[in-house]
Amino acid sequence: MLYHMIMARREVLVQLDDQLVAQLDEIAAEHGTSRSELLRRGALAVIQAEDIRKADATLRTAYRWQPQDPAIVTLAQRLAAETSPTW
Repeated sequence: MLYHMIMARREVLVQLDDQLVAQLDEIAAEHGTSRSELLRRGALAVIQAEDIRKADATLRTAYRWQPQDPAIVTLAQRLAAETSPTW
């Protein structure tokens, strides 16, 4: 994502309880960043998670319309069994 390029910012008021602010400040200090930057990263993480959720839903819908070939599934299972580590 091209977030770190220079772009206009908009100030947004967010209400947080004291405990949450204290936790955010502690994490920001540990990472050597500001609370605002930490919240920006958190917002981006939420957006990325939503993008992944939507892509997954689209993929699931596509498989309902056209299920995967059983031969491919069988080969993938065999390959996974042969290459997965024994823990």
